[in-house]
Amino acid sequence: MFKGLGNLGDMAGMMKKAQQMQTRMAELQDNLHSMTVTGESGAGLVKATASAKGELKGLNIDPSIFNGDDKEVVEDLILAAIKDAQQRATQKAEDEMSKLTEEMGLPKDMKLPF
Repeated sequence: MFKGLGNLGDMAGMMKKAQQMQTRMAELQDNLHSMTVTGESGAGLVKATASAKGELKGLNIDPSIFNGDDKEVVEDLILAAIKDAQQRATQKAEDEMSKLTEEMGLPKDMKLPF
């Protein structure tokens, strides 16, 4: 009687898997706020800590770099550390999403929106 419907059971399974994926993605979004990465510059003299969402959380500057004549160098080191932290945050988020998609049986390199 239902021969023309094909694999309707597979459709229900796919819907369930999609709901699981949505739930897991929401959890990952929340977790990315608490995951941290640290970017560095000047051989570790300046360190910037950010959430995996890219929000700057902290800045640590070694006092030895403070010299009135080197203001521009210090500013550049700070910017470099922040940029490094942001790049690491982006990579961390991509790595976590890749793990999630792989666990759900999707291709590892599948790009899903955040």
